Amino acid sequence: MQLRFVGKDPESGDHGCPAVWVDEMTHDLVIQGVRADTDTVARTVQDSPLPDQEGVIRLPQRMIPLLREALDGAKP
Repeated sequence: MQLRFVGKDPESGDHGCPAVWVDEMTHDLVIQGVRADTDTVARTVQDSPLPDQEGVIRLPQRMIPLLREALDGAKP
């Protein structure tokens, strides 16, 4: 696996934070974020089941530019 770091939440400081990487081999996105609260999860499973190996995360709006960059960089 070869992950390319795209960036992290610019307002997070030096502690854990939402972040984005691109897997250079598979072109998958790897995303670290805050686990969604139970109300959010309850709402999302109405549209899509949530298997044990998956989770719902929340990213702040200010990370949209990083996600765009990651998406552009993930094109095969």
